[in-house]
Amino acid sequence: MTPERSLLLVGATDETVAKAKELGLNVLLLQHPTKVNTEQRRLADHLEVLDYTRWDLVEPVARRLRDTPGFTAAVSITEPGLENAARVNDLFGLGGTGYDVTRRFRDKAVMRAHLADAPDAVHARPLRERADLDAFGERHGYPFIVKPTDATASIGVHRLDGPADADRVWAGVRRLAGTRTDRVSTLMLLQDFLMEEYLDGPEYSVESFSSGGRHVVIAVTEKFTDPGHFAELGHAVPARLGTAAEERVRAAVVAFLDRLGIKDGVCHTELRVGARGPRVVESHNRIAGDAITDLVHSVYGIDTVKLALGAPFGLAEALPDRPQARGGAAVRSVTGRPGDLVESVDGVAEARALADVLAVRISARPGDTVRPLRDNWDRLGLVAVTGKDTTAAIRRGAELVGTVLKVRLKDPDGRPRLAQAAPVGDGTVTRS
Repeated sequence: MTPERSLLLVGATDETVAKAKELGLNVLLLQHPTKVNTEQRRLADHLEVLDYTRWDLVEPVARRLRDTPGFTAAVSITEPGLENAARVNDLFGLGGTGYDVTRRFRDKAVMRAHLADAPDAVHARPLRERADLDAFGERHGYPFIVKPTDATASIGVHRLDGPADADRVWAGVRRLAGTRTDRVSTLMLLQDFLMEEYLDGPEYSVESFSSGGRHVVIAVTEKFTDPGHFAELGHAVPARLGTAAEERVRAAVVAFLDRLGIKDGVCHTELRVGARGPRVVESHNRIAGDAITDLVHSVYGIDTVKLALGAPFGLAEALPDRPQARGGAAVRSVTGRPGDLVESVDGVAEARALADVLAVRISARPGDTVRPLRDNWDRLGLVAVTGKDTTAAIRRGAELVGTVLKVRLKDPDGRPRLAQAAPVGDGTVTRS
């Protein structure tokens, strides 16, 4: 095992470890006790099981592994591992993205403060007490958003449409503060909250790769969200944007990445295009979730996971300034009526075996009760599919849910029904 080909990987899925091995890398894996499994033990060249979100635990292990067997790069593409991978980069001068830049992406309040002097700056203030809600509304108007500074998957996001919403939102903030964000792995703790102006317009995400300060926009992804709590209901690639609007989106994201100081690696940036043009909602210096990586790989032939892992070793492919799309792909979320009981899940293997299906991920289990749709963890699952174009893929995903993939539900009165693909509006509309 040579240090020149060794990667310190801070947190990972099975797929991430497998792709690092496909690149010919030696993997020194730091994995959380709640995430480690037999497959990762088999794939990793060296495994350390610890809470990798704690720097006091990571630092001594990183120092020991740096000495023996040694490593050239520290990388994380999972949200909870980003900051400590950055600290390792700083500690040993490895050249990857450091802590200061990573923190601008990870902490939404830090990001807003860093961008406060930008021409398209979004008004934002920390939320400390109940009176702050009234003061922000009086100064910046309604609606506005309250959200955790350090969370993902639309967890804890609230919209205030007027002063009457303040008590409800403050109660929600008090209820969430000090709790864990992820009902599956509990890796991140909700602590601070931010108030920021509401951004109107349709939402998109931009998947990008940076190398030496050159930012390549790989894909613009069309996003569909729940209007109440902003849970993600679907994604589609390439986004059905007019040429002029797409150029504005691309330019806005490149300028944003420059302002935050990112030089290398993959990023996933979310923005809305409203009356004032494209404005960034938030960004992450990691790959996208929700199978967006599968959509991008299918349409553009670019594996953003391998880009992120291989770039520090000179293994990243050279990307054109504007990768060309081939067909379309979409994710459709599976949802049911709150209060219904999940009776059975069928057709997962059959759906995965279809040529136009990229991924099927079902979190619903028999006996579960369908929860109100507050964030991404309240969905029952998702399907990712391909199509001849974006609209065809969106429609194909909906066809699969309820025909091939069947999540059978029972309402409180015992009446049966099937879960459906979450509605995403008129799939024939092209946004300009």
